[in-house]
Amino acid sequence: MLKSRGLIICDESMAIECLKVVSYFRLDNYFHPMESDKIRHIFKPNSYFENAVDLYEFDRDLRELIFTAIQAIEIALRSKMIHHISLRYGAFWFINSSLFRDANIHRKCMEQVRLELGRTREEFIIEHAAKYSEPDVPPVWKTLEVTSFGTLSKLFCNFSDNPIKKRIAREFNLPQHLVLESWIKSAVVLRNYLAHHSRVWNRKYPIKPNMTTPLRGNWVTPPIGNYDKLYSQLCYLQYLLNVIRPNNNFTQRLHALLGSHPNVDIAAMGFPHNWQDQPLWR
Repeated sequence: MLKSRGLIICDESMAIECLKVVSYFRLDNYFHPMESDKIRHIFKPNSYFENAVDLYEFDRDLRELIFTAIQAIEIALRSKMIHHISLRYGAFWFINSSLFRDANIHRKCMEQVRLELGRTREEFIIEHAAKYSEPDVPPVWKTLEVTSFGTLSKLFCNFSDNPIKKRIAREFNLPQHLVLESWIKSAVVLRNYLAHHSRVWNRKYPIKPNMTTPLRGNWVTPPIGNYDKLYSQLCYLQYLLNVIRPNNNFTQRLHALLGSHPNVDIAAMGFPHNWQDQPLWR
């Protein structure tokens, strides 16, 4: 079928083996840039199956790189929320609905927290449940360690004490909490795509991160183009990593990945032509 549509396959046995472990409809996303007719899926001249596989492998490696960054940011956010909010409101602040703006959002968060506590096999949660019955959830320094990034994000964004959130934001070298909230919401969506092994390279993201607020650290000069593309996501990830892990190699690994796949169109990810000259990436 692919050959009948004009796709050139240099090594058919390799293509067959590839399709045995990567389904056609997963690879289909990487065929699209080579199609001249998106309805009938007719390929442009000189379109190769191997190019789609190369693009798939690039996207796979890109997801792995992004995941390591989000993991570090998520863990840092947990730690800072536990520390700062608990000092002011105690060990069980997360169950106190009066500390949150929207009671309905908080109620749904607590339902999710209890579900996550119920299915975790972490020993420190099991041991706590065996030892204590009141309250019905462990203290925040245990509970937040097993909650999802999405739940963590909602707890932070819905929390009503802005001065404490601003204090946390400043520890990420951000001027105010609204920028951090925007970036966290964006990172949760990005993390969900990673969890489902979905493509990230040329996707339009439903939440646009705040990219225009002046920042203290090395940043990019707006406007940079479309804020719904991956480049914006990579920018805030690099900025936060520079605070959490000053000696991180995210930029070097990104350069190496792009260099090993020269046929990848970085403009499809929202990269401006002079992106390497921006202070963030130097």
